[in-house]
Amino acid sequence: MERAPTARQSVEGTHEGGFRLADWGHIALTAVIFGSAFLWISVALRSLSPGMIGFVRVLLGAGAIALFRSARIMPARADWYRIVAAGIIGQAMPALLFAMAEERISSSLTGMLVSGIPIFTAVLAAGITRRLPTAMRVVGLTLGFAGIALLSSPALRGSSAGAIGVGMVITATIGYAIASNIYAPLQQTYGAKAVVLWTLSVASIVLLPFGVVGAGESSFEWPSVIAVVILGVIGTGLARALLIAAFGRLGTVRGSIISYLVPIVALVLGVVVLNETVEVIQLIGAAIAIFGGYLISRSKQVAPPVDEA
Repeated sequence: MERAPTARQSVEGTHEGGFRLADWGHIALTAVIFGSAFLWISVALRSLSPGMIGFVRVLLGAGAIALFRSARIMPARADWYRIVAAGIIGQAMPALLFAMAEERISSSLTGMLVSGIPIFTAVLAAGITRRLPTAMRVVGLTLGFAGIALLSSPALRGSSAGAIGVGMVITATIGYAIASNIYAPLQQTYGAKAVVLWTLSVASIVLLPFGVVGAGESSFEWPSVIAVVILGVIGTGLARALLIAAFGRLGTVRGSIISYLVPIVALVLGVVVLNETVEVIQLIGAAIAIFGGYLISRSKQVAPPVDEA
């Protein structure tokens, strides 16, 4: 099979125009699934160790996607280094770090911190293409970041979040941003399901030792077991396929605006499920973040290349 294009060739995606209704639906569905994942992690942690959660979720995700025939396409040998890199950086590392982080900080704060992904992604994409983001994208990213800061401020101000937990989430989001620039060219060649299957397979192998050790630190309780099954099949397998499909079609920068909506989902779940309160500043932040996402979603525009020294 022909080798996938480079990240520089595919970073902008295959869809050149503004978002269509179907694109917004794709983004909303993906954001809802990802936003709920932090709740499922919190429930799973009641009786399962972080290592067990990380391993089981990627294993179940790989198993669910393997049921689709289109997922079993074998990548070209020349692309396996990218599959392995994305499997470690974008699958195994976040799966483990998010579970470890939620032992130290709340699930809602974890979800809010994930919204830094578009910022890291845009910076990496600019470096890969050697092109500065357009003024429209700069404004959109700035507003998105400001909105996320407002969303996060009450939780950061009022929680006892440990520096280690926050650092784990930031590390995981950087891993997501790096992997997003690897996913796009692979998706455009092999399809989202195949990319998910093979990267999750790599992650399953990497996290197997953590799962074995974590099994001895875990106990069987139905709520936690059901939560990790949902997290693996839907929150990992299906969600990753939707996310990678978005990266391939919309590009890494525009596709990453999904991360702007994840905190909103986390807030809604916090109010409805956990009886948390929402401050006015968070509602303002949500509106600003959505508007920033809209600006980023505008037609594909790329600034002139950066002059090389």
